[in-house]
Amino acid sequence: MSHSPIRKDKTCLNCRHVVEQKFCPNCGQENTDSRKTFHHLFIHFFEDLTHYENAFWRTIKNLLLKPSSLTKEYLSGKRLSYLAPVRLYIFISFVTFLMIAMFPVHVNDEVNESHKSENIKNQASSHTNSLKDDKNVQALLNSESISQEDKKAIENVLSHPKTSDDSLINLGYKSVNQIDSIQKYGPESKKLSAFGYWINRKIQIIKDQNTGREALDKFIESFIHNLPKVLFIIMPFFAFFLWIFHNKKRWYYFDHGIFTLHYFSFLLLIFLILFSVDKIATLLNYGFINFISGCITFIGVIWAFYYFFPAHHRFYGESRILSFTKSIVLFFINSFFILLLLLAFAFYTFINLH
Repeated sequence: MSHSPIRKDKTCLNCRHVVEQKFCPNCGQENTDSRKTFHHLFIHFFEDLTHYENAFWRTIKNLLLKPSSLTKEYLSGKRLSYLAPVRLYIFISFVTFLMIAMFPVHVNDEVNESHKSENIKNQASSHTNSLKDDKNVQALLNSESISQEDKKAIENVLSHPKTSDDSLINLGYKSVNQIDSIQKYGPESKKLSAFGYWINRKIQIIKDQNTGREALDKFIESFIHNLPKVLFIIMPFFAFFLWIFHNKKRWYYFDHGIFTLHYFSFLLLIFLILFSVDKIATLLNYGFINFISGCITFIGVIWAFYYFFPAHHRFYGESRILSFTKSIVLFFINSFFILLLLLAFAFYTFINLH
């Protein structure tokens, strides 16, 4: 709270309402001088931080250690003592994004020279697939309808035939040009489907531009960076499944939504803590620190998986057996649904990888 003197003018600067005491009865703004010295600004910052911490640390403590307590307190009307659910989720998301931006997954910028030279050779060499059975090949080579580069590609393919593969993804290609050659000049039996051509070409582009380690690191970095967005998309569906499994007269969708916000805030907070611990351990790189980090990670992961069961039982107030049964069913339903969304997002991350 500010210690600035009260203004002599009793008119609120915000809403022009008459202010008899320190705070405006209409809008709640403090009726103090709006022009502050640097000293006051400095002191005011720490006062606000301390005031915020009172609610913040109480919220974090209950969120981590007392499953469903925040939800029950919020729905019972005790809301000023804790951070609001939406604000809490946004705050934790912001800090998570910030930490990920500050400490991204390391990508090795040094590309192996042999890998580079192999890519150059493969890009310059011709492509793949056996064209021996194509009776139009010789006529194509004798015609003037294709470039000399394509003719050379076909001749090399003829001298180095490749056996067909019926699988959707084939990691045996050497370059993008090889894949293009199959699709352009190969017999119909050897050509890929539209989707097979697209996905194999995408994989080959990634292979040509990155080492295996680089591609994996980039994928993990992109996936982790966007994980909070995925959780935000999942939340309304999570609350919907809760609504289906519980008494519609006693519980509104809003109640399930608040429970979901707190639960996902917990998951995001656990992720943030484990991510921070891992980065600190990596920076210090001491045996004992790494051991402690491993223990914290193990405990955090176990607690993250177990947390939903006591939270569900305490919030909905059902018998332990019924609550545990519903929790198991909900856990598997939501896990399956979340897995589908994560796979969809992983695929989205893959197609945007370069």
